Amino acid sequence: MNFNSGVFLVFLPAVTAVYWLLPHGGRKYWLLAASYFFYMYANPALILLLLASTAVDYCCGRGIERFRGRRAAMRLLLLVSVCVNLGLLFTFKYFDFFAGTVNGLSAAAGLPCRVPELGLILPVGISFYTFQTMSYTIDVYRGDFPAEKDLVSFALYVTYFPQLVAGPIESPGSLLPQLKAEHRLNWEDLSAGARLLLCGFFRKCVAADFCGLYVNAVFSAPERANALAIFGAGGLFCIQMYCDFAGYSEIAAGSARMMGVRLMRNFDRPYLSQSYTEFFRRWHISLNRWFTSYVYIPLGGGRKGKARKILNILIVFTLCGLWHGARWTYVLWGLYAALWLCLESLLDVKSRFGPAWDCPLGRLTRRCVMMLIFVPAALLFRAESVEQLGVVFRQLFTGWGFGGAYLQAALDSLGLTTLSLVQLALCVVAMARLYDWGRYDLPAAKTEGQSAARLCSCVYLTAVVALCWLALLQTQDAAIFAYFQF
Repeated sequence: MNFNSGVFLVFLPAVTAVYWLLPHGGRKYWLLAASYFFYMYANPALILLLLASTAVDYCCGRGIERFRGRRAAMRLLLLVSVCVNLGLLFTFKYFDFFAGTVNGLSAAAGLPCRVPELGLILPVGISFYTFQTMSYTIDVYRGDFPAEKDLVSFALYVTYFPQLVAGPIESPGSLLPQLKAEHRLNWEDLSAGARLLLCGFFRKCVAADFCGLYVNAVFSAPERANALAIFGAGGLFCIQMYCDFAGYSEIAAGSARMMGVRLMRNFDRPYLSQSYTEFFRRWHISLNRWFTSYVYIPLGGGRKGKARKILNILIVFTLCGLWHGARWTYVLWGLYAALWLCLESLLDVKSRFGPAWDCPLGRLTRRCVMMLIFVPAALLFRAESVEQLGVVFRQLFTGWGFGGAYLQAALDSLGLTTLSLVQLALCVVAMARLYDWGRYDLPAAKTEGQSAARLCSCVYLTAVVALCWLALLQTQDAAIFAYFQF
């Protein structure tokens, strides 16, 4: 079920209302049933994979707890969990990709061998729930979290609908106790949840989908776009990508908060970062924490010298690129990010240049430089193939010019008009307030200026709703969230 669909706008209030009407003992069963319905809405057959992952990790967790102290048995059960989850992920997401690659190399080399492609449908959210269930088993193995005895509570942890298909990837220690706790209906949770929902819908339905119109116009025929149009499309895709991903996370957090559950903030104003290292501490925080905790640190992190640290960064970001999708452009995106992180580590940018530039102008300069570095990364991420990527970068480096005709050609390639430029400017202005307005924590205590704050919120709400309406008129069909395909 898509968050920005009419069905969800009926589904969420109905689930929330019944949840609060039920006694505490019946709520987990209701949420589990609602979560299964949410996942089965588009393709009921895919629930079998979710059930398999749930059953395997529940049994492995209980087995690890039972054989605590018997290292060989614990490792075997952990291996079973990891192999089943990664096996499902590889089969459905990557098998055809690698089969096509092998077949292409074989054909180029004149070899007769061919790997049959399966043509499987990619299950929605499989990258997220497999990572979440693996984090549970690994934490139980490490002794960081006790094995969950209640199968229903564990199944709800795996399938909890607000964050099932696109995160954030919550640790068992953070989410499971909240799902088992008894929550009481209160205005603060409902108010905070409603604000987060509105912020998320604004980011997705207004900013992301609106920018996507002009990004798609360029990428539908990049060979006809000049360098300014390509660069503009990269900048607009930065906004689209952030608002799409962060918008989903805010809707997920708002949906959960309506029922008393607090999900983590998954994006923390990443475009205010002053380095690539800082950027990845603010961007898709739950995924980066997962790779840090379960891949980077076990590989040795930065504890075994500079060379090993660089190797570990390259491994992690290559895997991170592949996690986003079975496409070589995602791998190149991961390697591009790893390159800048390695350079920052080798040059020790923070200690060398940070103090000298620790002033408003210096911080602004670093943020601008970071964004200039990030635009090529956005183009890598958006390109649908290596061939299209080659066209995009050829135009980016060779298609520069001057004059009014050149500027008009860029605007024509993007499809931008005076009205759409005004709307984009209004979107950016409105986005500046979203972070504070859609806070994840409880509202502040009453103050003397509360009336004025409420008035400002009402004005802001009216502007947001108006922009949503205008954007929906132009975007027509509701586009799915980008992370649904991961």
